[in-house]
Amino acid sequence: MAANKTKRETTAATDSPEFRKRVKVILRALKKRYKDVECALAHETTFQLLTATILSAQCTDERVNATTPALFKKYPTPDKLAVAKISEVEKIVNPLGFFRSKAKNITGMAKAIMEHHNGEIPQTLEELVALPGVGRKTANVVLGTAFNIPSGVVVDTHVKRISNLLGLTTSKNPEIIERNLCEILPKSEWIMYSHRLIHHGRKICIARRPQCLDCPLLKHCPRVGLPALTE
Repeated sequence: MAANKTKRETTAATDSPEFRKRVKVILRALKKRYKDVECALAHETTFQLLTATILSAQCTDERVNATTPALFKKYPTPDKLAVAKISEVEKIVNPLGFFRSKAKNITGMAKAIMEHHNGEIPQTLEELVALPGVGRKTANVVLGTAFNIPSGVVVDTHVKRISNLLGLTTSKNPEIIERNLCEILPKSEWIMYSHRLIHHGRKICIARRPQCLDCPLLKHCPRVGLPALTE
């Protein structure tokens, strides 16, 4: 019931021409500041992107990027990872936290890729989320980054927090936030909106010390939940 209420409230707000205009201005400002940004997870292949994204759960991209070179050197392809000893994989991904479940998920994913997809990464949301360790967020990352398929909006901690600050959603639930953003944003912006907001969250709209006075979105951001700005 609460989820439906949140959805109705957010949808109602998007009906005004002023709101739609503000969204367009925000998207233009983000594009101007972060025109050519890419996925922050280091990878050379779609398989590596999928693996890194699974490993990034409850972990920083920086730590994942520091760990995956050794993993990809030893297991560069799904066929190699599918037959890996779980104990060896656990040793490599140990720094990432929840290493046992993550090692189980990525080896299980590799086995499923080999057994059900002939070693190829599937290109549909339904097939991806059926893989071990893959949820909607991970599937959206892979489809958008590797295949340029806008299956949805990736809602990580930065996207969740900043979208609320901008007043684009009133929810804290990632699924509802994604639904709200898909209603608000043009489908052509679904992929890059997340990439740009993630970079923005790391460079300017930092969680504990937002640099609002240096923010290109300041004039268009209601700063929901933040104290009054003082110069």
